[in-house]
Amino acid sequence: MASIVESAWMYLITHFNDFHLACLGSFFLHESVFFLSGLPFIFFERAGWLSKYKIQTKSNTPAAQEKCITKLLLYHFCVNLPVMILSYPVFRFMGMRSSLPLPSWKVISTQILFYFILEDFVFYWGHRILHTKWLYKHVHSVHHEYATPFGLTSEYAHPAEILFLGFATIVGPAITGPHLITLWLWMVLRVLETVEAHCGYHFPWSLSNFLPLYGGADFHDYHHRLLYTKSGNYSSTFVYMDWIFGTDKGYRKLKALKSDREEADLKET
Repeated sequence: MASIVESAWMYLITHFNDFHLACLGSFFLHESVFFLSGLPFIFFERAGWLSKYKIQTKSNTPAAQEKCITKLLLYHFCVNLPVMILSYPVFRFMGMRSSLPLPSWKVISTQILFYFILEDFVFYWGHRILHTKWLYKHVHSVHHEYATPFGLTSEYAHPAEILFLGFATIVGPAITGPHLITLWLWMVLRVLETVEAHCGYHFPWSLSNFLPLYGGADFHDYHHRLLYTKSGNYSSTFVYMDWIFGTDKGYRKLKALKSDREEADLKET
């Protein structure tokens, strides 16, 4: 397996330079993973498939879904791509490389775990700040236009928010100057995580059923369907920041009430 990956990587670095791979390659990879993982949830919602796993009974109109896709393409090409290009010198300065040998899986996994923990910490505080009255009204309310989120709404936001919270995603790699393959794997995992958190479905195979500290769709969906002053659940990936600072009390109370109702229903049957 390692030799196959190294051979594929050798092909990339001999046919494209570092700038092409780090900027255009990263953008293409991001767009591919984001839309391929997010678009199916639009079709599920329109067709009514897997409705028993849908968290909210409400659905978005086709017009609302199309508006989301149109604006996403605009933001991605006019905000995300320029940011990737402009940040390239910073990553190069901090030591990012694309040459062989590839880093070990131990190094890759350790760095990515660090990125998840740091991103969650920075995102939590940035997200809480965005829920202050003025910033919510003028910036963050764009993301909350969709009270019933679906996968692609994960990156639907005001351009200022894209830059503000995007910092949480890139600060870890900017500090460590990883190999490009580590950066790509981190980007893929982060995209899949945020799409899953906004997908609007809670499946039996959802990671939150197996990883105690993982938030997932049920945790974040609660954040979207409440008013900004009462939402809570500000973390991006894990739940412990909200638990430590008490910003998940409403969610935990709701879960407890739901559990009590289910238990009562079972006793009645």
